[in-house]
Amino acid sequence: MQPSNPHILKLDTFLSELNGFDLIIDVRSPAEFALDHIPGAVNYPVLNNEERAQIGTLYNQVSPFAAKKLGAALVSKNIAEHIESHLLELPREWRPLIYCWRGGERSGAFTHILNRIGWKAMQLESGYQGFRRTVIDGLEQFANAFTFQVICGMTGSGKTRVLQEIGALGAQILDLEGLAVHRGSVLGNEPNAEQPSQKGFETALWNALRNLDPSKPVFVESESKKVGGLHVPDALMEKIRNGICIELRSSAQTRVSWLIREYHHFLTDTDNFKQKLGLLTTHYGKVQIAKWNEAIDAGNFADLVEELLVKHYDPSYQSSIVRNFPQYKIENFVQLENDSDEAFAKAAKAIVTKLGS
Repeated sequence: MQPSNPHILKLDTFLSELNGFDLIIDVRSPAEFALDHIPGAVNYPVLNNEERAQIGTLYNQVSPFAAKKLGAALVSKNIAEHIESHLLELPREWRPLIYCWRGGERSGAFTHILNRIGWKAMQLESGYQGFRRTVIDGLEQFANAFTFQVICGMTGSGKTRVLQEIGALGAQILDLEGLAVHRGSVLGNEPNAEQPSQKGFETALWNALRNLDPSKPVFVESESKKVGGLHVPDALMEKIRNGICIELRSSAQTRVSWLIREYHHFLTDTDNFKQKLGLLTTHYGKVQIAKWNEAIDAGNFADLVEELLVKHYDPSYQSSIVRNFPQYKIENFVQLENDSDEAFAKAAKAIVTKLGS
């Protein structure tokens, strides 16, 4: 029986020991890292995107031995560059955690060299694949463990801002739109920011929930199953939809004013605004879309926003809220007086007082 490797961090102790490392190093390619990675990790690839593809081709078309020879040369060169660029000034006590795709050759090589130097580096058992299983299992467990208090409200009522104010009061929140980098509607793309991958979104959800206390409720906005192009895990969405609901109500004037403030980028990037509205052509027809485009050209944003609320967003909300949130009650609401900072803070306090934290 071979002795166990003292430099392997077992997956079952990963979470309890994660915060004890000075740095988490992901040695996979930049493309792999961009799709998803352990929160807080840095990317020091031992093979870049092109090199990884080159080694894979050599492995399949020539031989595993040829691939391993070139791979060893490239990995050695890249590890040397990372040590020289990032690690030379670090003290002997520095303690990194290193992982690759499945806890194999790439992370093993880096871990071995760092330990030979004198650092106490650890390699994550099963690598990213093991971490991914931890995320999937964790999200299932969190869905069972947490209770949610749901802030409902029509588009433009200020739910996200009130959620942030609730967090500032010290209550627990889960900001699905923030984690998804999307505001949850056809116009919801954040300017100059891409949504994460589905795996990246799930990792962000897992990381947010693991830092919350399941013995206390979590405030969250009412959302559809998809936030932009990302899917909220089914078990978590089901638990949220069965949460206690409170509605944030705002006047039409307040909603229009708030939406114009929040989506001000469309006022300058009118081509993008028109493109987004064009996605609604199948619902409203070319004539209606042309009228809305004319309103954009004329700068009649307040009238346009109000019409979009009345024709598109409000009917959609009213038809879905009762169907999807069984604990929604029309009489359970808090009124937002206007879109001032003071009004949002007041509404947040009222919601926390009504529902408790």
